[in-house]
Amino acid sequence: MRQYSLLLSLIAGFFLLAWGEISFSSSEDTVKTDISAQSILEKADEIRFPQESFQVNVAIRTTSPDHAEDLYRYQVLSKGNENSIVRITEPASERGQTILMKGRDLWIFMPSVSQPIRLSLSQRLTGQVANGDIARANFTGDYHPQLLRNESIDGEDYHVLELIGVDRSVTYQKVLLWVNQSSFRPYKAEFYSVSGRLLKTSRYENFDDILGEMRPTRIVMEDALKSDEVSILDYSDMKLRDLPDKLFTKDYLKRLE
Repeated sequence: MRQYSLLLSLIAGFFLLAWGEISFSSSEDTVKTDISAQSILEKADEIRFPQESFQVNVAIRTTSPDHAEDLYRYQVLSKGNENSIVRITEPASERGQTILMKGRDLWIFMPSVSQPIRLSLSQRLTGQVANGDIARANFTGDYHPQLLRNESIDGEDYHVLELIGVDRSVTYQKVLLWVNQSSFRPYKAEFYSVSGRLLKTSRYENFDDILGEMRPTRIVMEDALKSDEVSILDYSDMKLRDLPDKLFTKDYLKRLE
């Protein structure tokens, strides 16, 4: 009887040890996946926009069967992807309006109003474009990434990342991002609401050699419910620029020329 009990103890100990190894291995695999997803996202962000201070012009055209084409032009000044200024240059009726972003805080200054007005990143700027799409293109700082799966599209292999917002202040609560496995170029993205509803999709196109990287110079955004309503963002004249910290303050907005 004593030998039988000893045998049972040995068997139980073996299974506990085996289970511990499996659990440890699974935990280790999860950590590796998280690190891999973070690295993929960081590389995709570095391709989308420089980490240094830069200036770029953005033209946004929105087409819809029910409305005439809208055209807006902006000049964007960005420092470290955490601070940015968006100045409207067209249409003439809105010229002089300026959006300031510090972290995930956003304000708009209008010449006819004495004080800047608080905005949210998720508010619509024009067409399918939200404020955060142009003022804060910082997936790494706004989302927790997870490697969801890998996909092959037209002979190219892609990582599919699921990005969950770090809090409610981000532009979208969830994003699915397709990143090329060999080049780490972003391919397309899907943007979701808090309830999990697909809001819109985007494609990254017209890659060109800009500031030492092959970067997308066009983003095509489509409404998820109205596929014939499209906003096209064209980026041009991107260049590095020394931008002092004092530029990114509410008090300084009135002094911009």
